[in-house]
Amino acid sequence: MTAATTPSGRAAPRGRIDKRQAILDAAFAVFARLGYENAGVREIADEAGVAKLTVYNHFKDKENLFRHTVESAADSVMAENLAVAERLRSPGDDLRAALKDMACQVLQVCCSERARALKWLMYAQVGGFVDLIETVQKRTYGRLAEALADRLARLSLDGRLRPCDPALAAEQFLTLLTGPMDARSRLGTRAVPAAETHAVAEAAVDTFLRAYGPAS
Repeated sequence: MTAATTPSGRAAPRGRIDKRQAILDAAFAVFARLGYENAGVREIADEAGVAKLTVYNHFKDKENLFRHTVESAADSVMAENLAVAERLRSPGDDLRAALKDMACQVLQVCCSERARALKWLMYAQVGGFVDLIETVQKRTYGRLAEALADRLARLSLDGRLRPCDPALAAEQFLTLLTGPMDARSRLGTRAVPAAETHAVAEAAVDTFLRAYGPAS
């Protein structure tokens, strides 16, 4: 997420940045609760504890506010995903355990309230914000896939995985996780028990290692 600036191009004061983020957080809560069409700037201002004019001073209209809100939420999910991928930088001696730990963490982020709300907002606005959907996809799934590919490439070079196309391997590993979880959660409308989450993670890791684990 780029730093906030004033109309003159200078960096915005800390207080202004904090207020801007408070508006974005409130807007996400309201959009997630009411949907884009039913959410009003007045409700968002009340949620943020600011005047309606203050919202307009930061974001010129509702569409612009929605775009910035979704991008901010996507950046938050992206940061969580990248922190998860970082766990594979030093996987230790037990690669299977490290992959399962990472897989469980990926699923926790995927099923978090913020990630589920973001997904549903994108589903609901699939016809009106096509470019925004692409941006969210790149910042969440895309950045995670890139980070994971980098980690898998290093593991392959170290001989801990078979030689492979790391981008394809990352895509397949994530598909083994998100596909079953989307089905079990009914596209995010059902809470998945921890035992099921661990089962999905374990099955994904076992399948992945059968395909990419080093030859014994």
